[in-house]
Amino acid sequence: MANFQYYTAETLEKLKAELHHLKIQGRSDMAKQIAEARDKGDLSENAEYDAAKDAQGHLELKISKMETVISNARVLDESTIDVTKVSIYSIVKIKNTKTGMEVTYTIVSEEEADLRAGKISVSSPFGKGLLGKQVGEKAEIQAPAGTMEFEVMSLAR
Repeated sequence: MANFQYYTAETLEKLKAELHHLKIQGRSDMAKQIAEARDKGDLSENAEYDAAKDAQGHLELKISKMETVISNARVLDESTIDVTKVSIYSIVKIKNTKTGMEVTYTIVSEEEADLRAGKISVSSPFGKGLLGKQVGEKAEIQAPAGTMEFEVMSLAR
């Protein structure tokens, strides 16, 4: 069963460009590495050849995974999203009700998540806990340190 992921048109184009690069340039580079290693002699005792073949397997696996991601990708029509509730691509400012600490996150797809950039996955515990909440509502989120409570302070797109 397909597991659809939603992306902006820009992000989907970046994924397609990366896949194209891996298929064209990545495979070409890998073929050169294998040919160079093959030229170094007996393949049964050639560690460089074995390493190149392993790297080729990893490249093909990455290509296969990216093809699956792209085939299950859907472009998100942002005009149909309810902006009064937290949803994918919402920029949400939350406050820890216990410590008073405020943080701002953008809710994104799993492949786009980058905590350092303030982007959290819609399928993460925080993402799931915040989905559907409105400004002023509280969300209980199960974290490794235990249950934490956050209040939604503001929402933006």
